[in-house]
Amino acid sequence: MTMQATPNLQTSGGGPARLLVLGGGGREHALVWSLTREASVEVVLVAPGSDAIGDEPKVSCMPGVSAMDPAAVLALATTENVDLVIVGPEAPLAAGVVDPLIDAGVPVFGPTRAAARIESSKAYCRSVAEAAGVRVARGMAFSVESLALDFARELSAARGSRGVVVKADGLMAGKGVTVCADFATAEDAIRGLYAKSGPPRGGPSMPFVVVEERLVGAEASLIALCDDHSALALPPARDHKRLRDGDAGPNTGGMGAYSPIPDLPESLCATLIDMIHLPVLAELSLRGHPFRGALYAGLMLTPEGPVLLEFNARFGDPEIQALLPRLAVPLSPLLLGAAQGDLAAAAAELGVQGRMLPTTGDAAVAIVLAAANYPETPRRGDVISGLDEAARAGGTIFHAGTVRGSDGAYRTDGGRVLSVVGLGSTIATARACAESAADCITWDGMQRRHDIAASVPAAASAGDWDRLAQGPGGPQMSGGAS
Repeated sequence: MTMQATPNLQTSGGGPARLLVLGGGGREHALVWSLTREASVEVVLVAPGSDAIGDEPKVSCMPGVSAMDPAAVLALATTENVDLVIVGPEAPLAAGVVDPLIDAGVPVFGPTRAAARIESSKAYCRSVAEAAGVRVARGMAFSVESLALDFARELSAARGSRGVVVKADGLMAGKGVTVCADFATAEDAIRGLYAKSGPPRGGPSMPFVVVEERLVGAEASLIALCDDHSALALPPARDHKRLRDGDAGPNTGGMGAYSPIPDLPESLCATLIDMIHLPVLAELSLRGHPFRGALYAGLMLTPEGPVLLEFNARFGDPEIQALLPRLAVPLSPLLLGAAQGDLAAAAAELGVQGRMLPTTGDAAVAIVLAAANYPETPRRGDVISGLDEAARAGGTIFHAGTVRGSDGAYRTDGGRVLSVVGLGSTIATARACAESAADCITWDGMQRRHDIAASVPAAASAGDWDRLAQGPGGPQMSGGAS
């Protein structure tokens, strides 16, 4: 279910031959799609995988192995003598699937359970970022509901307030953030979290909710491959979280993404790596939790400079679907280098210089097609039509939530069902390709946006970003309130 054949990516020094990818969603389909096109890769095991992932060349899915079962994953990795394990979703990371692999000497791209707290706890993320000198929005973490409400009221009443953001402290599959224009909305969000989940697990002192000032600007995602002391960035991307056109409707796990983003030129991303990712890697190591894996920085590009919104401990979804088709170098040698603590050597072997992964020069747009009733209670079992037509229209289709029936037809089996990716020499041509391909696909109750990458900010000039040259610790990136 992909576009025309992609040539194998060669490596100058070879790469891992036997890989194990954990997960079975759209992000993992995109990873497997990319990895199987590398000449050095012989076998890709995927646990549990999916019907569509199993159709990719060189792939064997292991539906009986749960990515959430560390013992089963370790047994599979050792029995199959894999060269590298790659963890896709956030939940296995938070469950500690990486730790026994490391103890057994199996190279794994993904952080330990302790390091993955950078995503699994919003309060911990704030603590690490502030200690590293990375600028974050004014905010606090709370375990007591009344104190969270008092702080939300204070932020809402502050002069020039644009509102409040309420975040559940733990993992919420991309749907744990409520942007509130006023205190009444923030109050509803806070009370709703406490009513739904009850007192904080772990005791009354454990953080449960994070309340922050609302920032204004354009969001950007900057994901880097990391080996606990160095980082190599993928191109920046922009995700669209709201369900409907015009950024209306509820938050979702992401309804589409595009790359590049003109208001964050790739030439300036190296500066952000120096100012955000590297200080945080150093802080995590200082705390005894070195990070190896994909460190995803969600940023708000405010008029005063970039502000960190959150960190994720894995590749973004759907960002990675738009990013991987743009890469001009094979991924697996870099992931292995990061897992072994020598990312710089792996990059040098591929001729990669600086802090950015080279790209083909193409732009990419990914459009997510979602099930009926998503994000509340997605309906399953609807028959999907038009997949072959979409591929013939030039789209690359990544399956996130599908299952193939005995009749050979794919049916919906999740909230975000498919990602349809278009490539082009410009964002506009990539968008036209993605839209044309997505138009071919239908099922009862399908939801999608029609404005992904339709309105792209103007390109930033060097003068707009002069303040970034001040580097880590400069006045624009110091910790504290924005």
